[in-house]
Amino acid sequence: MHILHLDSSIQGAGSASRTLTKAVVANLLDQHPGAAVTYHDLVEEAVPHGPIGAGFRPLAFDVSDEATRREYARSDALVGEFLASDIIVVGAPMYNFSLASQLKAWLDRVIQPGKTFRYTENGPIGLAAGKKVFIVSTRGGSYLSGPLATMDFQESYLRTAFGFIGIKDLDFIRAENMSRGDDARANSMNSALEAVSPLVARMAA
Repeated sequence: MHILHLDSSIQGAGSASRTLTKAVVANLLDQHPGAAVTYHDLVEEAVPHGPIGAGFRPLAFDVSDEATRREYARSDALVGEFLASDIIVVGAPMYNFSLASQLKAWLDRVIQPGKTFRYTENGPIGLAAGKKVFIVSTRGGSYLSGPLATMDFQESYLRTAFGFIGIKDLDFIRAENMSRGDDARANSMNSALEAVSPLVARMAA
């Protein structure tokens, strides 16, 4: 079994999502002690944005360009390790109602035509089915219901993006109200940490 562990929080050691993804991976390793783990800190190892950011798309200039070849190689490596993974653990803090640009840049590399999806006469179909994804979703306010629910473009985007490439088995571990004071933050973290073990155990059942 191969676990791909991704963090995208800019908060470093104080990050709630990093604490929670670490707990998910630890529980997975308890259940599957022989599993291999590939880890990427998408802040420290940022995937470049820019005109050749996707790397695999058709190019309008010389493919012998060193920067272009480097980005093609990066894209191939990222999509290769993604396809080789059985479980993906994603730390996804909400920034401005959506996700970190670092995580979006990674997704742009792995959502590749011909590799993780393909076009057909009946529309695109995903090629990455059968994987399990745990998404740690941390937010400053409460977006599951109430007046802020329509402003949540984080979880809906992630469901759509992974669903587009064929992955329907997603579990969300949520810590909301993280900016509503120390008590609210502590309660949210405790609830989220308590949710980890049952979710991982359910997968193994």
